[in-house]
Order: sequence, then C-alpha cells, then structure tokens
Amino acid sequence: MPSKVNIDTSLKDEKNDMLNGDGPNITVVAKEAPITVKRIPATHINEAIDNPGVARADVAVSIEKPSGDQEWANKVRGYTPLQQHVLFWDRDGDGMIFPWDTYIGFRELGFNILFSFLAVLIININFSYPTRLAYSWLPDPWFRVYVRSVHKAKHGSDSGTYDPEGRFIPQLFENLFAKWDSDNDGALTLRELFQLMHGHRCAADPFGWGAALFEWGTTWLLIQKDGKVYKEDLRAVYDGSIFWKIREARKSSPGWTQGFGLGGDGWLRGSSIEKRVDRRRP
Repeated sequence: MPSKVNIDTSLKDEKNDMLNGDGPNITVVAKEAPITVKRIPATHINEAIDNPGVARADVAVSIEKPSGDQEWANKVRGYTPLQQHVLFWDRDGDGMIFPWDTYIGFRELGFNILFSFLAVLIININFSYPTRLAYSWLPDPWFRVYVRSVHKAKHGSDSGTYDPEGRFIPQLFENLFAKWDSDNDGALTLRELFQLMHGHRCAADPFGWGAALFEWGTTWLLIQKDGKVYKEDLRAVYDGSIFWKIREARKSSPGWTQGFGLGGDGWLRGSSIEKRVDRRRP
C-alpha cells in the first residue's frame, strides 16, 4: 500500500512550494480561490485504493469496495465500466442498442410509458450519431447506439468519473461524496445532487447541462431511498450491475422498494415485463 501523503487544507499567506503536489505534502486549498475551501476533494483514499487517480478499464471501485464487484466484473469481462453501464439495454448482445431496446429496458426498470418514450428520444436521438462515427460518417437510419464506441457519447458537464475512453476513475467518484455529501452519511440528497450538477457545469454547454439533469434525475427517481442516493447504489449505477438487480427484484414481491415517482415501483409506476426472456444476460 502506498505511503501516507500529508494533505494540507489550511489557508496560508506565504508562497507554498508544494502547491502542485511535487512532494510528500499536497495543498488542496488556495487562498485566492474560496471555492477550494468549500469543495475539498477526497484525500487519503490511497489507504484503501491503490493509485486512485489511475482509471480502471474493467471495474468500478470505491473505498468500500476497493476491488469493485468481482462477481459482476467476471460476467462482463472485457467491457469498460461505461460499456457495462449500458449493457442492460443491449438486449440480444449484438453490440447495438435500438430505440425499442431503450424503451423495453426502461419499462423493465419500472418507468411508465411516457417516461420510457422520453428516454428513447433523449438517448437514441442524441447519442446514436456520436457512437456511429466509429463506423461511418452517415447517420444510422435506426438511431442505434453502438456499445463498442459508446465512449464517443461522453458529454460535457458530467462528473468526470468516466474518462474519455470509458474507464472509471476512483478519485473522481470519491470526490462526489467528499465535496457534496454535507453530513458525511455516505449518501446524497436531491438538493446535494442539484449542487453537484451546478458545480460540474461547463460554460456554454446547454446540451451537457440538460444531459446531466436527465441522468442524475433518472438516477434519483430509480434508486433513492428515504430521499437519498446511497454510495454503493451509485457505484452500481456506474458499472450497470444495479439495473439487472432491479429487474430481478421487480419479478417478485415486494418488488424494487427504492425509487420514487416515475421510477421504481412507486407512483405512476411502469408495469413489470416478467415473461420476456433475453437472448443475452450477464
């Protein structure tokens, strides 16, 4: 395990030669940037995770699960965490997500008809062409999203937890809770999620703002419990394993007991599609 690094969160008047981390002391607060006082990144996580700043190509890890979900990782070996995140919607394992795949997937997660149709419009219309560019300059007539090149659908104003190639960066995942979990209970309230989205907004990026709102809003609707999104559930969203868990839970009583509103098994719930048999299932 790496040796412990001293993290300095104090404000100093004198020049700090270690500002860029070129030594055993790392300063994470800058006097002339008050925002750095409000948003302290996750520190000392190298005590639980080796090289937390190095992106993982095959697993989503956290302090609580430094090796990730190995059972899940073995089922989806060879896929990046971003690819794992979308595999639930690749119903037949052909590497392409058709609009009806998106619709059926959201219905199986418990979303109603209207919300599932909205998801198709947002996901397939906006992300089909970027992923298609790995194969052709011509748009896909079926508005398919391609799993192999799904990293091309990465947009601005996101959390940065996925790198541009679809790997998972533990440091940035831990930062979500270090910066925004105000009561340190390992969960984010809806208010904290909005603060998180606001904090990650890039300038002149209306598409990214909208995409982030849809993604985080859908996440809250699907997995919140007692008004909060818990850390392990969110990690399982990043690697996609929770979607399969929800689908299985909805096949039996009491169903999926988390979520709210248009997600889960709550108000305006969608009907479960229990009899469908997938040709591909991790």
